[in-house]
Amino acid sequence: MSNLKLTREGTKKHPEKVIQFGEGNFLRAFVDYMIDVANEKGLFDGSVVIVKPIEFGNLKMFKDQDCLYTLSHRGRMNGEVVKDYRVITSVSRAIDCYTEYETFMDCAKNPDLRFVVSNTTEAGIVYDETDKFEYTPAHTYPGKLTQFLYARFKAFHGDTSKGMIIIPCELIEGNGHELKKCVFQQAENWKLGAEFTDWLKASCTFASTLVDRIVTGYPRDKAPEIWEEIGYQDNLLDTCEPFALWVIETDKDISGEFPLDKAGLPVIFTDNEKPYHERKLRILNGAHTSMVLGAYLAGKDIVRECMEDSEIKGFMDKCLFDEIIPTLTLPKDELNEFAASVTERFQNPFIDHSLLAIALNSVSKWRARVLPSVNDYVKKEGKVPTHLAFSFAALMCFYQGTEIRDKALIGHRGDAEYQILDDAAVLEFCKENTAAYHESRDTQAYVNKFASNVDFWGMDLTTIPGFAEEVVKDIVKIQKIGMKAAISELVK
Repeated sequence: MSNLKLTREGTKKHPEKVIQFGEGNFLRAFVDYMIDVANEKGLFDGSVVIVKPIEFGNLKMFKDQDCLYTLSHRGRMNGEVVKDYRVITSVSRAIDCYTEYETFMDCAKNPDLRFVVSNTTEAGIVYDETDKFEYTPAHTYPGKLTQFLYARFKAFHGDTSKGMIIIPCELIEGNGHELKKCVFQQAENWKLGAEFTDWLKASCTFASTLVDRIVTGYPRDKAPEIWEEIGYQDNLLDTCEPFALWVIETDKDISGEFPLDKAGLPVIFTDNEKPYHERKLRILNGAHTSMVLGAYLAGKDIVRECMEDSEIKGFMDKCLFDEIIPTLTLPKDELNEFAASVTERFQNPFIDHSLLAIALNSVSKWRARVLPSVNDYVKKEGKVPTHLAFSFAALMCFYQGTEIRDKALIGHRGDAEYQILDDAAVLEFCKENTAAYHESRDTQAYVNKFASNVDFWGMDLTTIPGFAEEVVKDIVKIQKIGMKAAISELVK
């Protein structure tokens, strides 16, 4: 079988405009894919230099394949099942900044370079006062970035036209603001001087972003089968869903220099990404959290099964369209379109997304993803949102258990056990509250104790008029007729 490297012949060479911290599946299926499309359409004309930002691992497969790889979109889009393959040619080379530090720093001297992108995980954007400028490289990502920017500042003698546009993709809110703060702290700690920090302020733009795409990565079990289908062996094969969204927030408009949106790609440039962050958190994540615990107790195991059950899907739709979307500020058509895309993503025939995996840390997830919609709905409508209140009752039923084993509270679905994974304090509280309830059978006291835990919810939920009473009613019904029947009654 032929090697993918052979297909590099005849492809256009683009100047290196992007330095990318991270060689993982997500960036390759998201950023590098979008740049590849923009290049193909003649709108960007730039390639990516990948920098491996961590010490372990190697780049042998990248070098063996001349940084070419195949990306497969697999899922549903606009009512159709999508399955396609694209050879990504936008990555020019890959550098290990630990074994090739000088090569990495030489990139700072490239006058064409303009953008920095990164995905170093949520833990990557952190300031470490013990990091040293003399390290080759610095230990942290902000440290490496500060070294790189300082080298560029020196190479171009403080020329403000040679600043960088820095676009982090780490999954933390306000990622650009956090990264900027870390870089300035590092520069101050290392005493790099006022001229350098003035250059950073005048010439470098730190964007905050929202990124959204499920990337399943290398399809280990299916790879040989896919190689036969595409006609060559690809050890960097990457897979993802068709849906993607990249919201980029900056103080000044960078869309002219980075015109991905003009290539028909799902990129939004804005001066405020918060409404989009809120939309994703409440609709996509809120749909997951409000649905999965009840669905699991109703006998489902993966998300796609929930979408194939008209009553469970109906419950999710009621949560989304009747109780969550009315509380959001973006145009209703945009919100409805996003919600429809969420349903398609949940129906992806190529992804088996476990409900128990989504259930991890559901107490903090319900607080962040669902409670804001409950509070806003009550303010707007003057009554409790019935289906979101039911999701809280389902959470309480899911978190019932009287035994902690291997750091998990043990719940029961019929005769089968399942693990409830959350913070130790949450599990201990639920264990004690469940035991007290089994002894007293006082559902109102059980709900009041759980709902009034300010450490869990940041507020006393029993102060929401009618909320605890609605939850009590739901729990009584669930215990009487079962979760599946209770959901069925609710959506009639």
